Amino acid sequence: MLAFILKRLGQSILVMLAVALIAFVMFRYVGDPVASMVSQEASIADQELLRERLGLNDPFYEQFFRFIVNALQGNFGISYRLQTPVAELVMSRLPATIELALTSAAIALVFGILAGVFTALNRKNPAAAAIMAFSLIGVSLPTFLIGIGLIYIFAVELQWLPSFGRGQVLDLGWWTTGFFTETGLRSIILPAITLSLFQMTLIMRLVRAEMLEVLRQDYIKFARARGLSKRAINFSHALKNTMVPVITIAGLQLGSIITGALITETVFQWPGIGSLFLSSVAVVDVPVMAAYLIFVGFVFVIVNLIVDILYYVVDPRLRIGAAKGH
Repeated sequence: MLAFILKRLGQSILVMLAVALIAFVMFRYVGDPVASMVSQEASIADQELLRERLGLNDPFYEQFFRFIVNALQGNFGISYRLQTPVAELVMSRLPATIELALTSAAIALVFGILAGVFTALNRKNPAAAAIMAFSLIGVSLPTFLIGIGLIYIFAVELQWLPSFGRGQVLDLGWWTTGFFTETGLRSIILPAITLSLFQMTLIMRLVRAEMLEVLRQDYIKFARARGLSKRAINFSHALKNTMVPVITIAGLQLGSIITGALITETVFQWPGIGSLFLSSVAVVDVPVMAAYLIFVGFVFVIVNLIVDILYYVVDPRLRIGAAKGH
């Protein structure tokens, strides 16, 4: 187990170095940040002085090495637009994005698995058919359109929930959360549902397809012949074996919630790092854009690492293969 984790950690480090290189190369040559930082009356000499102060005239390898060393220390430079350390900007927006992503992931996993199991075990039930028909909304409509529709129904017409913002938050010193306030909880409902709908639909259909396939296997027929209860067959044997491929696909999809949050945060004016990234793109704020891409890459690496470990724990074939040295 330890060797397996160390191997995956080594691969994760290589992936993060590649992501850092791609982020640096992409944003290093996207426009001229100096042009957006100085006034139109600034002379060429003033612009060159600013480039020298920011280190933009240094060779590529020196800039990239300095970027890696500073990133390992949590220093992503100074925002060109706000003249504020990027780490402070990201940390001020990170709690909002993390709360939204975790809430959306919980909704997608819980309701996706429950709906998938229900529709697989009750294929002829009208409720199962209705769930399958309703799930088409999650895969056929774009996220921003779903968000606008929810805002119109629940915020404009019914006026049950707020249409924008994070609501009142509780400052814990190192973290801000809206989970302990009424307005915070009401504000996160619509964006969380919008962000989770596609992932929930995907997980539901995946669980349903895998469970229908498992229920046709010979060992399930043998369990029925031995007189085991339907509960034991469906949940102790069928669902457990269904989870092996579901964990892999669901983990990869849940990692994309962070990137999907960019659109959702824009629609609901959610004060997360996604909206920070969009505002930085407009003014070519390179340090903020690079930090965002590295953060997204880090989230995907961590999620994939957790998925690999869970896959190793759930699937006994991997443990047997590792014990034999394969």
